[in-house]
Amino acid sequence: MPVTLDGQLVVAISSRALFDFEEENRVFETGDDRAYMKLQLDRLEQPAPPGVAFSLVKKLLAFNDPQAQRVEVVILSRNDPVSGMRVFRSAQHYGLPIQRGSFTRGQPPWRYLRPLRANLFLSTHLADVRAALDAGVPAAQVYPQSVHASDAHPHEVRIAFDGDAVLFSDEAERIYQSQGLNAFQQHEQAKAAQPLAGGPFKPLLEALHRLQAEGTSSMCVRTALVTARSAPAHERAIRTLMDWDIQVDEAMFLGGLPKGEFLREFEPDFFFDDQTGHIEAAARHVPAGHVASGVSNA
Repeated sequence: MPVTLDGQLVVAISSRALFDFEEENRVFETGDDRAYMKLQLDRLEQPAPPGVAFSLVKKLLAFNDPQAQRVEVVILSRNDPVSGMRVFRSAQHYGLPIQRGSFTRGQPPWRYLRPLRANLFLSTHLADVRAALDAGVPAAQVYPQSVHASDAHPHEVRIAFDGDAVLFSDEAERIYQSQGLNAFQQHEQAKAAQPLAGGPFKPLLEALHRLQAEGTSSMCVRTALVTARSAPAHERAIRTLMDWDIQVDEAMFLGGLPKGEFLREFEPDFFFDDQTGHIEAAARHVPAGHVASGVSNA
């Protein structure tokens, strides 16, 4: 039978999101890709340090066991194939069973997301993230300066999501930005029983929900909704998730309070938000990625 990834949660990730290649990237950005290739080749036997998304990837891969392959992680990188050898060597060093990758030597790799049927794409390259989102793939720009994940929850994949323009459509956010907070609250209260349309990360939440339902004896998923909404606008968000038949483990309705310190206490392996200000603040506490979608990113 042909090899297939059907039924698996497929995560595509760039090499800089998975490993700390910031020093090498400074050479790459000079435009001298041969010097970059030589540097990576010289360091072939030197494992790269873990990057911002390392904890997320490691924990997701732990859902696999001899009975079932539930998660597939694929490298999609603007690196060249020679540099790709170090990526695979580094993954092997840390015991990450990553077998597949595409290395495009500076060309956009996002086009390979479609044949992979990826559920998530993580990259440090904003243009690739935007293209992936336009193609309907949940995607986020990883902030390499983000604090790395806590090691306090080795048996839980913890993921936190913003609501509007991430899990949900940006319908309500457009009201807020064009008419202000009072109009937003009135709009959401009037439509509390009408579910919001899905946002770009609804398919990932659905895939995580399926993974959570399967579970294993050693790993589980814990999710949180972390939103600037407050009562009475909270109800529409909750009812939307109920309509989708999806539960989140925690919901924080912060009414505009800064999210960073709340996220620090939740200790996610990753946090997704559509607003750069929220991401920059969150990155001081947790791994964070910018979802470049919706009216805030028009």
